[in-house]
Amino acid sequence: MRVPLNPREKPPLEPTIHVGKKGVTDAQIKETIKQLEARRIVKVKVLRSALTGDTVENIAQRLSLETNSRIVQIVGHTFTLYKPKRRLQKRM
Repeated sequence: MRVPLNPREKPPLEPTIHVGKKGVTDAQIKETIKQLEARRIVKVKVLRSALTGDTVENIAQRLSLETNSRIVQIVGHTFTLYKPKRRLQKRM
């Protein structure tokens, strides 16, 4: 599922996560979760070596499911993930 963001929420970003020939690893999932908690939005670059037998869409879908985030856009070998901030419930 893709979520549109307004211009304030979608600043120009450089990819901070790179998926290589090993595909999506546990370390990359943990790092993506850490970055999403800090920034709410992360750009991921998929190297050509990671695309043997897989597509960018499948890699984006897997990473978004593992991190409980949403895919904002996929352009070429790069995709953007967004995770809204948690809202605390008021105590009564």
